[in-house]
Amino acid sequence: MNHTILETQTLTKTFRSQEAVKNISLCVPENCVYGLLGPNGAGKSTLLKMITGILRPTSGQIRFQGHPWSRRDLAEIGALIETPPVYENLTAWENLKVRAIILGVPDERIEEVLDQVDLKDTGKKKAGEFSLGMKQRLGIAIALLNRPKLLVLDEPVNGLDPIGIQDLRQMIRRFPEQGITVIVSSHILSEIEQTADYIGIIAGGTLGYQGGMPKKNHLEELFMKIAMEQAGRERHA
Repeated sequence: MNHTILETQTLTKTFRSQEAVKNISLCVPENCVYGLLGPNGAGKSTLLKMITGILRPTSGQIRFQGHPWSRRDLAEIGALIETPPVYENLTAWENLKVRAIILGVPDERIEEVLDQVDLKDTGKKKAGEFSLGMKQRLGIAIALLNRPKLLVLDEPVNGLDPIGIQDLRQMIRRFPEQGITVIVSSHILSEIEQTADYIGIIAGGTLGYQGGMPKKNHLEELFMKIAMEQAGRERHA
C-alpha cells in the first residue's frame, strides 16, 4: 500500500465573503497520478495555489510527507500553475539555466530535464518560436529542476492539439516510475480517465468524491451527479 505524500485537512480559502474552497480534505498517495477534476470555477486552481504556497489558506492544514507543510517544503514541490514561466527570447537551455542559477543546480541537471521532457534537440530555437505544447513541456522542465517529490500541474493540456495532449499524457504517466507524485487538474473527464490512478472531484469549492478511478464509462455519471448536487445546494442556499 502506498504511503501518503500530501494531505489537506478541512482546507478553506475565503476571498472577502466568498468561500472559494470549503473544508477540503485531500489524501494523495505517494508515486501516483492524482487527478483533480472539476468544472471551470470549481476551486481547483485555488486549492493548488495553497498547496504550492502561492495563496495562504484561510483555515485548515496541509501536511506534506507526514509533517505540517512549511515553505521549506517547496524545495521538494514543483509546479506549473497557469502560464509557463518562460522567457520567449531565450532557448530552452537558457531558460533552464536562469532557474538553475537561482536553485544552485549544475548544468548536468539541465540536460537531464531537457531529456525528460523531450526538448533536448531544440538547440538555438527561441522559446517564443515553440508550439504551445513545447512551452508546456518547458514549464514542466523548469518545475522538475529541483528534483521534486511532488509535481503540481494545473490544467496542463488546455489549448494543446491532440498530438501535444498525447505527448503530455505519456510524460505524466512516466513520472511515478521516477519517484515523482503528480497532482494534475482538469475539467476534461476523458483526460483524467486516461491519466490518473486516483481522483478527487470538486464542485462549488467542495470535494464531492475522492478515491480510485470508477469503472470504465462511469466517471461521467459520477461527475455529473456531484456537479448537479452542488448546483442544487447553491440554489437553495
